[in-house]
Amino acid sequence: MWATFFRDGGWGMYPTSIIGFLLIASAVLLVLRPERRFAVLVIVLGLATLGSGVLGTTVGIVNTLHYLTRTPVAEPFKLFALACAEALNVTVLALMLCVLTSLLASVAALRAVRARPAA
Repeated sequence: MWATFFRDGGWGMYPTSIIGFLLIASAVLLVLRPERRFAVLVIVLGLATLGSGVLGTTVGIVNTLHYLTRTPVAEPFKLFALACAEALNVTVLALMLCVLTSLLASVAALRAVRARPAA
């Protein structure tokens, strides 16, 4: 699965990767400078990453359904299942990027709490 993960995901992997890279970069910036404005950026880019992943997966499934009726195969369900599994790679990538970002954001939150003086 992992050897062809990116290729199997199709075109949706590219925008998800680009937005996800920006997401990780903003999370690292948040760790270095835990400020509210960077937290908002992380949230917005996280939503964009998830949206891109879901969009890529949805387009992949729609394309599969569109061409499934034109393909002469003996087992259409098997073809549909394999195509959906490949289309879900985009969502898997988006979720992996968001989980990594959540871990970085938790480090930033911990740093922000420790930096505040006790009341």
